[in-house]
Amino acid sequence: MAELSMHDHKQSYRRYQASHFRWSCSDDGHVAVITLNRPDKKNPLTFDSYAELRDLFRGLCYANDIRSVVITGEGANYCSGGDVFEIIEPLTRMSMPELLDFTRMTGDLVKAIRRAPQPVISAIPGICAGAGAMLALASDFRLGTPDTKTAFLFSRVGLSGADMGACGLLPRLIGQGRATELLMTGRVMTAEEGLAWGFYNSLHPVNEVLQRAEGLARSLAEGPWFAHTVTKTMLNQEWAMGIEEMIDAEAQAQAVCMMTRDFRRAFDAFAAKQKPRFEGN
Repeated sequence: MAELSMHDHKQSYRRYQASHFRWSCSDDGHVAVITLNRPDKKNPLTFDSYAELRDLFRGLCYANDIRSVVITGEGANYCSGGDVFEIIEPLTRMSMPELLDFTRMTGDLVKAIRRAPQPVISAIPGICAGAGAMLALASDFRLGTPDTKTAFLFSRVGLSGADMGACGLLPRLIGQGRATELLMTGRVMTAEEGLAWGFYNSLHPVNEVLQRAEGLARSLAEGPWFAHTVTKTMLNQEWAMGIEEMIDAEAQAQAVCMMTRDFRRAFDAFAAKQKPRFEGN
């Protein structure tokens, strides 16, 4: 029987053809941009776009080219959540098993974003609401604008704030008290609040936010990107660890990174007073 290597499972996503949003890549294929492109409705999600995004992020675990991903919305908004007439209205007619299939699918999208090895950066203009706010929350970085309005709207349609992992993720990012307020009231979090509370990494003029996000994605892609994948993995895994487990797990993770040629390249470049060129191995 022929032996399979890790590379047999790798595949290129540079020419991925998206059906329910726009997908583009840099010339070298290292930076990808997902654009939700229904600007007339503030870029809402549908059953199909949820499923395609979930499957895409699952597949990015095996990408041999994509090193960082940007999510944004077309026009002056990021994402208004689930489409009222294409998702919300049909949900009112579904059986319990059908509803559970749907809520598990939306949660699987958040899981897939968190499990994807690539850093994920959301460039967020305008409205960022409901499931759109969860897309942003699932990302590793969030860049907004002074006019960005973020709201976890679930309570406004008679639902709990426990949606797509919000009750676990949001308190870890902005604190339990603030998360409780946003999830129970459904009120808008202003851009200034989001920046002060740590939801947003930075704010930029609306005509610059995507460019800044792509610049960050490029800098991460050109950095020690294998090591970045390890950092993201450990950030996820250490939530459920005690302090001794954390330290032991990080000792193992860092030893793996020390075995890479990138670690040696960085030392050699430093010794030669040059900028290191990382290759991910």
